[in-house]
Amino acid sequence: MQPLRLANLAALVVTLLLLAAATTHAHNITRILEKHPDFSTFNKYLTLTHLAPEINRRTTITVCAIDNGAMNELLSKHPSIYTLKNILSLHVLLDYFGAKKLHQITNGTALAATMFQATGTAPGSMGFVNITDLRGGKVGFGAENNGGALSAFFVKSLEEIPYNISIIQISKPLPSAAAEAPTPAPSQQNLTSIMSRHGCKVFADTLSASPDAMSTFSDNVDGGLTVFCSMDDAFKAFLPKYKNLTAAGKASLLEYHATPVYESMAMLKSNNGLMNTLATDGASKFDFTVQNDGDQVTLKTKIVTAKITGTLIDEDPLAIYTIDKVLLPRELFKAQAPSPSPAPAPEPAVADAPASPKKGGKKKKQKAADAPADEETAPADSPSDAADESADDGNGAVRFNGARYVNVIFVVVTLCFGFSLL
Repeated sequence: MQPLRLANLAALVVTLLLLAAATTHAHNITRILEKHPDFSTFNKYLTLTHLAPEINRRTTITVCAIDNGAMNELLSKHPSIYTLKNILSLHVLLDYFGAKKLHQITNGTALAATMFQATGTAPGSMGFVNITDLRGGKVGFGAENNGGALSAFFVKSLEEIPYNISIIQISKPLPSAAAEAPTPAPSQQNLTSIMSRHGCKVFADTLSASPDAMSTFSDNVDGGLTVFCSMDDAFKAFLPKYKNLTAAGKASLLEYHATPVYESMAMLKSNNGLMNTLATDGASKFDFTVQNDGDQVTLKTKIVTAKITGTLIDEDPLAIYTIDKVLLPRELFKAQAPSPSPAPAPEPAVADAPASPKKGGKKKKQKAADAPADEETAPADSPSDAADESADDGNGAVRFNGARYVNVIFVVVTLCFGFSLL
């Protein structure tokens, strides 16, 4: 019985570890800061600048919050909402620094990347923050481009979820000429430049080479535009198919990757369902379905399901998101036909001798096997190898997000079974 007991205990340990991995708590910066009224202004502008959803999507992060008095001092300079976003993004460190870690920094100093650096807006390394453990228990913070000056100091920890998110108070805003520089409104920015700087250069270059599509994109920015740009690897692999489309097909394919309204990430998560695109025109639907499973948002066409992998800009009236695949509209590409169901055995003929059911079954099966495999997914205006674009399309349906509860039930059953055998 001893080996059996050890096996049961091992199974219980593995199950508990799996449960722990599956039930990691997502954080919500807005709700956390709501418990701290002295930081209500900071919390408000994290929402207005759309930084809050970005913080919630990331793990291993530190938010250097400033209280209402410090925020009022910052707002007295009347920065635009776009400049303010850069300033606040400098206060979001892409690493975990709890109160204990701040006083145990290796060699007493560390250089932390910030969300401002991650946007690609910061020139050079100006989006980094220097953190130094000073004598007497003080910890100083300073922007990398601030001449080495540590202008703000650690005050206290507001909340920590170890190695996930740490929210700390610092004494004042971090001054940075780069972050405080005037920032143009989204409608004044170059769309293709934004995409090119953040891993969508192939898509951006292709869009620039299509005057009709580029004009449609530009004409819609002021009134509201949401772009879903395919990452370089995905669009580069798709280029041979794209080149075989007609001129009108190429423009429609590019316009299929944008909607004529502004959609924030929160709006995409709450407005699941069919969505029209810039290519939608009367009978030519060119729509796709938006679905979300928790924080993961997917775009589902009849051919392929793509995942939103990042946010390049999310500032009304413009949002640009990266996706992991090229969106293939059914108007340009043939949908994959469902697998044929087994044919029933043929009924005996009246005039002829009845055929053997066994032979008839084999004949039907052979006929189905001989059907061409690639014809179903051949695009209307491109080569017949588009099937590889839809290989991952099996998980696009709406699902009940109950993995945590299934794991809990599984652990309970396993515990009961294990202890019954001990």
